[in-house]
Parts: sequence; structure tokens; C-alpha cells
Amino acid sequence: MILKRNFNPIKVFGYVRKEIIFSFLVSILVWIIFEFKISAIALPFSISAILGSALAIFIAFRNNSSYGRWWEARTLWGGIVNSSRILARLIITFTDSHSHQSNYEKERSESFKKEMVWYCIAWVHALRLHLRKQDNWEELQTYLSSDDFDALTNSQNKPNFLQLMMGRKIYQAMANGTLGGFDSFQMEGQLLALANYQGSCERIKNTPLLRQYDFFTRLFLYAFMLLLPFSLIGDFGRMEIGYLVIPVTLIISFVFAILAKVGEVNEDPFENRITDVPLTALCITIERDLREMLGEKDLPAPAKPFEGYLY
Repeated sequence: MILKRNFNPIKVFGYVRKEIIFSFLVSILVWIIFEFKISAIALPFSISAILGSALAIFIAFRNNSSYGRWWEARTLWGGIVNSSRILARLIITFTDSHSHQSNYEKERSESFKKEMVWYCIAWVHALRLHLRKQDNWEELQTYLSSDDFDALTNSQNKPNFLQLMMGRKIYQAMANGTLGGFDSFQMEGQLLALANYQGSCERIKNTPLLRQYDFFTRLFLYAFMLLLPFSLIGDFGRMEIGYLVIPVTLIISFVFAILAKVGEVNEDPFENRITDVPLTALCITIERDLREMLGEKDLPAPAKPFEGYLY
């Protein structure tokens, strides 16, 4: 996620270099041809104006849709933060509430609390890796037992498998007296919420914005950049400043190309790019909060922006 207000022009150019190079070459070619007194190449400006209006509509729709996807992704992860805290609180308070019973075993209860909370932390990190399609699953070894980690590595959908393991541990705790009554129902409610959040994130990840909008936006953009210098050269030629067609074409093309690129990079919010939802920072926040609820003091350092970007 970008936090800084001012951007590096070189990095910005890197996003639209293909479009700018195309526009630059076309505008130079048009100016050279016009200088050889071939004025027939000049087109009415209304052609570019009409095409630019159609392009603006496509760009506006795509940008609105892309921002909606990005904001939904951020909202879902906000829900994951809240539900993770609630689930950890339920685990801790429900386990402690049975300390007065005759079958209460402090060591068993403390072990259950720590194991379950650490599995909650493992789940959010697993979801982050799952959405970004990263393979460094060894990160989860810190939070899981060796047997469960071995079982996890053989699963296809690792966050979903972790939820299965957490569900089993809840009902094992019900059976041995660590939990009791209706404790499992409220915990299952938060596991359900986390499962729903995961499914919604996977929907965004696996369902791209309609490809026809992407294709026609790119098609109209290149058509616009191709026709623009032909529409400008006539007016600049009559004023005997035909060379200005090059910088003016580049400026206008740059504006449209950047607007189109904004929608393109925001369309997929889980690709571990500087424009994406900061999943790593959110996972660290959850881990810090949940480990603090366990009474731990040695917490991971909070995520900080690097050069104006939060990952």
C-alpha cells in the first residue's frame, strides 16, 4: 500500500513506458511526414475528441470497479483482524472459566490456549501466503507442532486445512473437559466468519475483472495515442510550430495512460505489489495482538513503511 504523497517520476514512467514510447514514435513520425509538406495527413481534432470521450468512459468504469475490489479486499481483512481477536478472546476466557471445576488441569488448559491462539496466528499467515501464491510455508513451522506441520504441507488449501485442525482441537477440548457447555458454538461462529472471509478473498483473487473491459481499454488507448498526433499536427502546422505536436502528444497520452494503469494495478489486491492491500502488516498486527492476549512480552516488531510503502 502506498503511503507517501509524492511519487518518483522515474518509477511512474516505468509503469507506462510502453505507451509513452509508442506515443513518442508516432508523434515524431507524424511531424516528419508533415514537414515534408504532406499536409493531407492532418485529421480533424473532433476524431480524437470523440475517441477520447469513449476511452474516458471505459477508464472511469474500470477504475471504479478496480477500487471497489481493492476496498472490498481491505474490508475483508479488517474483518479478519476483528474475528481473530474475538476468537482468541473466546479461547482464553472460556478455557479460564472452567478453572473451578474438579477435572480442571492447569497445564492442559494453558497448553490448549497457547496452541489454539498460535494456530489462529498460523491461519492468517497461511491465508497471506495462499492469496499471494507464495511457497515459503516453512514460515508456519514456528506456530505449529511438527506433526501438524507435516500434515499441512500435504494439503492443497492450507488455510482451510488449518481451520479443520482447529475445529478438531476444539472438540477434543470439549471431550477432555478443557471446554464445556456451549463454548464450541461461539468458537465455531468465529471460525465460520474466518472461513467466509477466506472464501471472499479467494473470489476476488480467482475472478478477474471482466476481460473485455481490460482489452477494449487497452485497444482504445492505443487507438487514441495513434490518432492524437494526426489530429494535432494541423493546428500546430498552421501556427508554424509543428514540432510541438511531440511534447503535447506525450503529455496527453501520459495522462490517459496513467489513468488506465491506476485501474489495472488496483484490480488485483493480493499480488504483493506496492499498490496492494498490506497483508504482511495486517498479519503482524494480528500476531502482536493475539500473543499479547496470551501474556507474552517478546512480540514481533510492528510493520513499518519502507520508502513510503507498506507491504
